Amino acid sequence: MGILKKLFSVPTTQTDFYSFAVKCNRCGEVVEGRINLSNDLSQEYEGNRNVYFGRKVLMGSSHCFQQLEVELKFSPARKLLDRQVSGGEFVE
Repeated sequence: MGILKKLFSVPTTQTDFYSFAVKCNRCGEVVEGRINLSNDLSQEYEGNRNVYFGRKVLMGSSHCFQQLEVELKFSPARKLLDRQVSGGEFVE
């Protein structure tokens, strides 16, 4: 039975996420988001260095429904280099 479990089990890998929170400029609602560092990033070339770019559009659940666009840049080691948001501000 142990051999069958090994053959048909799905390997589990730990996925790293970058979590953030953004406060809407219009209504003040705090919206949380996260980006999967293994699957949600696209590679870009800035001059002579590689960077990874991620973009998320968030929307709150209250009556406002303002779209908050978050752009994140990461190093090849998946360390945050730059972050920008339109329609809101980051909450620490």
